[in-house]
Amino acid sequence: MSNQAAAIDHLLGSTRVMPVVVIDDADKAVPLAEALLEGGISAIEITLRTDAALDAVRRIKGSLPDMVVGTGTVLSPTHLKQSLDAGAVFAVSPGLTPRLAEAAITLIDDIPLLPGTAGASDVMAAMEFGFERLKFFPAEAAGGLPMIKSLASPLQATKFCPTGGISEKTAPDYLAQDNVFCVGGSWLTPKAAIADGDWAEITRIAKAAAAI
Repeated sequence: MSNQAAAIDHLLGSTRVMPVVVIDDADKAVPLAEALLEGGISAIEITLRTDAALDAVRRIKGSLPDMVVGTGTVLSPTHLKQSLDAGAVFAVSPGLTPRLAEAAITLIDDIPLLPGTAGASDVMAAMEFGFERLKFFPAEAAGGLPMIKSLASPLQATKFCPTGGISEKTAPDYLAQDNVFCVGGSWLTPKAAIADGDWAEITRIAKAAAAI
């Protein structure tokens, strides 16, 4: 097992469903994370798609030590370093470049990267850098469950967190695969519920997801 796999397994080994969150208002970050924790979800990926993202990571990390906080949409070494400085304990990227891979290897003990892959060549390239825990993205568009099943036999050292187009309905089918350790999804944190501060709805969805 690679160092990256060991680090991801340590952080996310008990995580089966991980919310992938786009947050526009950092003031909502802590109550959102509290609602997820109340529903039994203890890991969160805050995507770096808004100006509020890094502040949201800082606030959750400072207020809720039981929440495993990571960043998503990590596209560069700069994003990786910013994530670490904000307090994130893991990072997720939609793909992998040599520059990002080399930076991630340097920082692996501080903030392990879960790089995105969409097919066998992507996976093999990631493995050459020592990555064995991978994001499968965009899951549904990249072949979905049949693709995940087809990767299992020839690439046995790898396990995946499929993300992209997955729903509460389809998540159990992914999680039933031996080479899937968790799934990521935006369905757990609907934009409307966040905007309205409907934390009870977030908790309800989280409870259903945690029960999968």
